[in-house]
Amino acid sequence: MQDLRVAVDVGGTFTDICIMDEATGLIRIEKTASSRDPIDGIMAGVDKAGIDLSRVALFSHGTTVATNALITRRLPRTAMVCTAGFRDVIEIRRANKEDLWDTYKDVVRPYVPRRDRLTVPERIDAQGQVVTPLDEAEARRVARILWRREVAAVAVCFMNAYVNGANERRMKAILEEELPGVPVSISSGVLPEIFEHERFSTTVVNAALSPVVVDYTTRLGERLREGGYARDLLLLHTGGGVMTPGSVKDFAARLAGSGIAAGAIASRHIAGLCGYQNSIGLDMGGTSTDVSLAYEGQSRVTKDWHIEFGYPIRFASIEVLTIGAGGGSLAWTDEAGSLRNGPQSAGAFPGPACYGNGNRQPTNSDANVVLGRLGTSLAGGKITLDRDLAAAAVREGVAEPFGLSLPAAADAILRVANANMSDAVRLISISRGYDPRDFALVAFGGAGALHGVDIARELAIPVVIVPPNPGVTSALGCLLVDIQHDFSESYLVGAAEADPAAIEAEFGRLEAEALARLAHEGVADGDIVLQRSIDMMYQGQWRSLAVPAPRPIGAIADLTEAFHRHHEREYNFRRDDAPVGFFRLNLKAVGVVPKAALVTHEPTGETPVPASRREVWFEGSAHDTPVYDRTTLPAGFCLTGPAVVEQVDSTVLVPPGTGAEVDRYLNILIRVKE
Repeated sequence: MQDLRVAVDVGGTFTDICIMDEATGLIRIEKTASSRDPIDGIMAGVDKAGIDLSRVALFSHGTTVATNALITRRLPRTAMVCTAGFRDVIEIRRANKEDLWDTYKDVVRPYVPRRDRLTVPERIDAQGQVVTPLDEAEARRVARILWRREVAAVAVCFMNAYVNGANERRMKAILEEELPGVPVSISSGVLPEIFEHERFSTTVVNAALSPVVVDYTTRLGERLREGGYARDLLLLHTGGGVMTPGSVKDFAARLAGSGIAAGAIASRHIAGLCGYQNSIGLDMGGTSTDVSLAYEGQSRVTKDWHIEFGYPIRFASIEVLTIGAGGGSLAWTDEAGSLRNGPQSAGAFPGPACYGNGNRQPTNSDANVVLGRLGTSLAGGKITLDRDLAAAAVREGVAEPFGLSLPAAADAILRVANANMSDAVRLISISRGYDPRDFALVAFGGAGALHGVDIARELAIPVVIVPPNPGVTSALGCLLVDIQHDFSESYLVGAAEADPAAIEAEFGRLEAEALARLAHEGVADGDIVLQRSIDMMYQGQWRSLAVPAPRPIGAIADLTEAFHRHHEREYNFRRDDAPVGFFRLNLKAVGVVPKAALVTHEPTGETPVPASRREVWFEGSAHDTPVYDRTTLPAGFCLTGPAVVEQVDSTVLVPPGTGAEVDRYLNILIRVKE
């Protein structure tokens, strides 16, 4: 019987495994140390959790393999074939810099060095007419050069191929003849959109990652099959869905940033279970915090992202802001004498001072230990924290230099950290036209539940939701996703000249391609959902906004009015008298994966007894505070702050002036009073 669903999220320190029983909805978790080869860590975790892979109906995986390969530049030798005269597009970029005023800081080098960027004569004009056919003799000469150089992947990037990819397709066919077994990515297949730098950059990343992720998914699939797993491995991608290994070869770049999307998906789902369609996810771990936003049940999606500045990846991605704020973030003093927090981190080793591994610089975890908010025993007793070492670090690093008492110094460290995280929440909400008072804050990760209420108070967010297993919530997100592919094509026309029938025909072509791909992945017709949108802008601008599009396309005036409304919410103004232009057609193709319902619990009326009590500091005062074991808290239980709730993977802080309740999914909802 196949009655288990397994999700795996591989992090730098731990590999988290979430196992759901389809029949009961019960979830259990397992953590194991990550290994040099992530596959070894995954299989060790499977063994540790006692999972019989022959009983697994779905195995979903969020991976950092692609992200790490780009960051470390451990990429196979990749070549680029361009239109003659355009080999330097990816090096010229947009001629901008991440730090505009730093004269001496250069953008990192391209993923493909200049000597491996070769050219061939060919040209297509902006209307898609072939001006110069591909010089096939030169194309074969270039292919033979690449064969001698033993390249492992090739990106083909021709000018104006987004409107007519005929020359690229022919170049690909020649390369496949001359370089058997070498993956070839063409820009018209990867990203058929205008703006050559973004198109070329995405295609290069896709080509460079293809051998890496194909090797990884092949080896992991084989290990799983050897253990008895009989179905497709599902891989989480940045768009918030999953893809099968069959799609990885052609769209490898979609796995860059795979890991961070899982937390955003899980926080949106958990908020929905609690009745909140608008939610902000706060995933705070040991080194960083990821912030995401969902509005009316949908995550914000962006196409403006990168792993390294200057080399955009234009696949649709759930928008997640990452800042250097975590339990291990270091408190330090800048040259002006101001207290700072992060992005420097103590890391997993030596870790915070309280770990006893030699670090003497204070961290957020040390401050929480000093204030009594964090206990001295973590992970079910596997980790013991030294309060004296934490106090010494806070005293030497902050209290003495600033003339503060020990509790005041620890509080100052946390205030700076909370201010940094609050700024990130403002950036993804207020600066996007959303009012935080209309949202719930989902606090998770190992440290999120310690800081969630303080951030909610800063932004007047009325409720904080803490999931049952905050430390492995990202792994849970891997269980809540569908197979998803995103298609797009440039469509440059003014709204005044737009023809609804022509737009409908273009969407029909995209939908035919989407249906074919989902059918190839074994998705039944009844499980397919197609969602349309159109990127629009005021004519003369180059930044666009995505507007949902009906099926079939109706009056252009209705689309234009929808764009005005979206623009007003995003930028706080609209220009009804300005002409509007269409920029791009987008299609999201979803293959719905059946999801097991999470188990619910009925209130018992029981009142659990605190496991212990300790002194905890809030707002400069010490409070005698009850400490609860979360496993003893039943559905329906209510408590008033101050209180601390401890569990294996996290600690929940309920400050004075707040009330908390446990819902039927065993989430803790903390009501924040204004």
